Amino acid sequence: MNVEFIDTNILVYAHDSANEKKHNQALELIERLELTNAGALSTQVLTEFYAVGSRKLKFTPQELSDTIADFSHWKLHRPTQADILASISLQQAAKISWWDALLLNSAIQIGATVLWSEDFQTHRRFGDLQIKNPFLDSPL
Repeated sequence: MNVEFIDTNILVYAHDSANEKKHNQALELIERLELTNAGALSTQVLTEFYAVGSRKLKFTPQELSDTIADFSHWKLHRPTQADILASISLQQAAKISWWDALLLNSAIQIGATVLWSEDFQTHRRFGDLQIKNPFLDSPL
């Protein structure tokens, strides 16, 4: 089964229509992952989305709860202490930020083949995982 992991920025664009093109592309990606049951994310993604949603998007706590609940059937990675240690190694080896390393580790641990994000170098590979930017690469 194909698993594709999404970064927080994908969720934010899907719920923020300020940039119509990115909004539509993010929605298309999420809809495809919904239909194919291939979507994955982590507790980090959901908590970051909550923070951005309440601060930037001005969502109410209920709106955020409802939106987060919409992803309850997606594959969810819950980082453990071992994942934090692995993320430290990834951060050092890949020379990336701490939060990116934690996200990357979650995508690897859940068995994703694609990590959709605009924050990483697109097409970079980490073993079987490839980074793709849905705003540069077709998400369909």
